[in-house]
Formats: sequence, C-alpha cells, structure tokens
Amino acid sequence: MKQRIITIIVFISSFISTSLLAQSDDETKIRKVLNNQETAWNAGDIESFMKSYWQSDSLLFIGKSGVTYGWKKTLNNYKKNYPDTAAMGHLRFNLVEFKPLSPGYYFVVGKWHLQRTIGDIGGLFTLIFRKINGMWLIVADHSS
Repeated sequence: MKQRIITIIVFISSFISTSLLAQSDDETKIRKVLNNQETAWNAGDIESFMKSYWQSDSLLFIGKSGVTYGWKKTLNNYKKNYPDTAAMGHLRFNLVEFKPLSPGYYFVVGKWHLQRTIGDIGGLFTLIFRKINGMWLIVADHSS
C-alpha cells in the first residue's frame, strides 16, 4: 500500500512539473521566429531578418532615435544603422519572458547583444507578436 501511494505521488508530481515546464506550441513557434532572426542577422541578411516583422505601415518600432511607423521605414533604419557586417556583428538573444495576451497576441521580453570588432553593444527589447494568417509576426518592437 505504501509503495502504491509513493508511486502515485511520483506520477502526479512528474505530470505537474512536466505540464508547468512545457512550452506552448505558440511559444515554440515564436522562439523559432527569433532564432531565425539571429541566424539571418549573423549571415548579414537584414532583409531575411525583417521577415519576422509585419509588412505594414502600422508596424511600430521604438528605438534610440524615437518612434518609427512602417515596415519599409524600419528596414531602411536597420540598413542605415548597420551598413555592413562589422556594424552588424554577431547577434545573440537572451529570451527572458513570454506572456500570452490572447490567442492571437504574445508579449516577449528579452536582451540583445551584438559582439563586434568595433565595440560590443546591447540592450533590452519588448515585442508584441500577432498571429496573422497562421504566422507569428512582430507588430511592435521597443528596443533600447
């Protein structure tokens, strides 16, 4: 009897901890989007990096230069601020927090770091992801 109770407790504990630690399918997909961004950036491919952003004039980007609206303007700012691979460096994200806001929106907090020969830089970011046509896209980015 005692062995049976221990077995049940171990099973329940295992189930609960697995459930709490498991990532949702949506979170897994968003992590993949961010991983693809790192890969594109580190290949010097800003256009592929930008595929994770909503291609809309309503895209919101907030950075050190202020507020930018629009996918094309955001792309142009990236190209202006990171004109070559020396400026781009090697990007690493440290993903801190994922919060579902609704079935179609996620809030993500993280840190970014660029290792560069011209001097490392880094900061924090908050992203709002929206599920559009089955794809998770960044609709708002505040990077500092």
